[in-house]
Amino acid sequence: MTLQTTSVPENSTSDSGVLDLELYTALVPLLIISILGIVGNVFVLLVFCLHKKACTVAEIYLSNLAAADLVLVSCLAIFAAHTANRYDWSYGSVLCKLVSMAFKMNTYCSIYFLVLVSIDRYVALVHPMSHGRMRSPKYAKLGCVLVWGFGLLMSVPTIVHRKVDYFPEFNKTFCYLTYTDSVYWIYVGISAMFSFIIPVCFISYCTVKIVLALSAMSRFRGEDTENKATFLVLVVLVVFFICWAPYHLIRILEELHRANILKNANSNILQPIYQISVNLAYFNSALNPILYVIVGKNFREKVCESFKRVPELICKATNFHAVELDTI
Repeated sequence: MTLQTTSVPENSTSDSGVLDLELYTALVPLLIISILGIVGNVFVLLVFCLHKKACTVAEIYLSNLAAADLVLVSCLAIFAAHTANRYDWSYGSVLCKLVSMAFKMNTYCSIYFLVLVSIDRYVALVHPMSHGRMRSPKYAKLGCVLVWGFGLLMSVPTIVHRKVDYFPEFNKTFCYLTYTDSVYWIYVGISAMFSFIIPVCFISYCTVKIVLALSAMSRFRGEDTENKATFLVLVVLVVFFICWAPYHLIRILEELHRANILKNANSNILQPIYQISVNLAYFNSALNPILYVIVGKNFREKVCESFKRVPELICKATNFHAVELDTI
């Protein structure tokens, strides 16, 4: 997600010792989240790709969520290098725009994949008979394409307004946003509405209906595949909200302070809290694969079945190459 500042960092002229401490506290979480996220999300995608059976509708959405998270944590590696370079951007204008686009795409794609998966669970449990045809892999893949397209469309302003400039007073080059005040407030309003408020309303409605349906169903039958898949989805949704709600709350407070509406707010207090909320939001992308393993019983079964196929696939590949060599 695009969580970078829209202006030149204020600590660019800080005392060296203070700056080193700030760099350390900012860099270490980025590195940990990046490494855990890359390993975990690659693992999830491998499991879904190696498994013999085709993915269910929910798994199609979760695999695309893993892909969106992988994009984010991969960009975090670049952001970590940028932080280690004392916020001096040395990667050029193109990478500045591409990394910012990837963050912004993740803002929209990750939450809308959760919207899709919550709608799928809602239809599966609340309206299994009347809308069952909607739950097909074909429609699921179409939905994922639309979400990726929507994320790309919403990242266009970020691509257009990202700029790289050298600031002599700091002796640094910065990758920053160049919105005017009027455009900035439009951007903030649209981003808040479409990246959090609207999707959270959909997710909340579906979640309440799902919980009610599960409580009613538990009286008549035991645990089944749909229930296990739904439990995993509910855990992912709750963890997503816990990770992202503080960030959006602090952003609202910061924007109110910026607009002089919240005049008593202390920016020195808001800034470190904001940084913690940012790292918590980033951590969600590394946490999802762990949740799949801990909570997802079906996913653990897929892991065992998928990696049992690895020797088989290696043998097939080896035999294929041997046949090719014999025919030369």
